[in-house]
Amino acid sequence: MNPVTLLENLFVRKAEFDIFPVTMDDCHDMSLLHAERFYRGWDESEFHSLMNQPTAFGYAARPNNGISSLGGFVLGREAAGESEILTIAVSGRYPRQGLGWRLMLAALRDMRGRGAETMFLEVDEGNAAAQGLYRKLGFRIVAERRGYYDLGNGRKSTALVMRLDLR
Repeated sequence: MNPVTLLENLFVRKAEFDIFPVTMDDCHDMSLLHAERFYRGWDESEFHSLMNQPTAFGYAARPNNGISSLGGFVLGREAAGESEILTIAVSGRYPRQGLGWRLMLAALRDMRGRGAETMFLEVDEGNAAAQGLYRKLGFRIVAERRGYYDLGNGRKSTALVMRLDLR
């Protein structure tokens, strides 16, 4: 059994959210959530541009109780056997409900199914919760990018580049 399937069987809990592939109709909601979670959020046109790329993929979490709010999303792209998470965001209204975990598992399954051999992502060195999630999924730090993230007021932070072998 591969490590991702094993982790899914051990840790995925039932939640009140369903995970769906993102569509162009999600771009507006993704831009709102991205602006909520990041200093420089992407606007709707940036999401449309990304989603128009043939190598792009993404998943969204929506409550299954009829509320239309976006609980979270993950977006990435794949090329030549490598995949990359470009952004992931979970609403502050739904903390510690496993949405980040479930979104990442959906992305990992998709990329493995497409034949990707590795997945990369960048995470702010100050985001301990995200780093913990990625480590639990098997990601390891392989590099740093100093001054990568703009935190506002002239402050910058380092991005940790993390990698996961999908084979």
